[in-house]
Amino acid sequence: MSDKPVALIQTPKGYADWLADLKTRIHSAQQRATLAVNRELTTLYWQIGRDILARQAQQGWGAKVIDRLSHDLRTAFPDMKGFSRANLMYMRAFAEAWPDEQIVQQAVGQLPWGHNLVLLTRLKQPDQRLSYARAAIEHGWSRNVLNINIETRVLERTGKTVSNFAQRLPAPGSDLARESLKDPYLFDFLDVGHEADEREIESALVRHITQFLLELGAGFAFVGRQVHLEVGGDDFFIDLLFYHLKLRCYVVIELKAGKFKPEHLGQLGFYLTAVDRQVKDDQDNPTIGLLLCKSKNKVVAEYALGDKTQPMGIAEYKLVESLPEPLKTNLPSIEQIEKELEGSGEQS
Repeated sequence: MSDKPVALIQTPKGYADWLADLKTRIHSAQQRATLAVNRELTTLYWQIGRDILARQAQQGWGAKVIDRLSHDLRTAFPDMKGFSRANLMYMRAFAEAWPDEQIVQQAVGQLPWGHNLVLLTRLKQPDQRLSYARAAIEHGWSRNVLNINIETRVLERTGKTVSNFAQRLPAPGSDLARESLKDPYLFDFLDVGHEADEREIESALVRHITQFLLELGAGFAFVGRQVHLEVGGDDFFIDLLFYHLKLRCYVVIELKAGKFKPEHLGQLGFYLTAVDRQVKDDQDNPTIGLLLCKSKNKVVAEYALGDKTQPMGIAEYKLVESLPEPLKTNLPSIEQIEKELEGSGEQS
């Protein structure tokens, strides 16, 4: 074998592209392998939980059988984690929550076990659990992000913005635009008071841009703050400008510290026209406007949008959000789950 350093070996033409392709394929294979392991483990846990339910129902086994089963399984499989009494109880609850094995294989089976425990402990209704499971798969949410999104009811707020997208954008882009916006937006991560004006809020959002982007949702890329536009020799400044990667368009966000007024849309429409003419490329879709205000009358907002030809939405923001009490079940809390899984070696 040659002792010649690898860095000095001349690579043939096309090698770099081939190597990049190989890396992509290896990464994809690793992801598929991880998903397969998650699916097999989740299916196994569901089957164990189903068996426990069936035997307790048919043969009258009491809760103490779980202690015995935990001891015997851990003795038989000392190198395999997940057979504690608490986790067996989770398996039982998991099978009870999802009686249809097809759902387990098709949806929640694609999520790690830790994600499924969050769904079980945080949500009561099967349709809610399934909606958050599908969103977690689609957007690749970590367990912590899934927990935060459930606590802030992100799916319940998605698609609630008052807008004219259905009338001003062609399908299916209009549906995607509607589902890309929320109402209200929660800015409780900002260090500003209730009486903060637009500039204070805007500055705080830029300082906390990571949290802001997380609240905006998937697809938003930050372009700039106070973006300068010159029109007819006069200077104008857009509060916040984003680009949405899925919608393939610019998104102008204007902040109003008070209640929504119909005249606010005139200014927003002017900015949309300016961005369309001066900033967007031919391949970009028409620019979308989002007006964020402290409060709004929904009927007034709908009337104000009625004659607007440009795609716009109107939503509220909350600086300090008093969230409802977390939905409770008779299962342990997320803190207890964390303690139970700590050091278990299971993928989260």
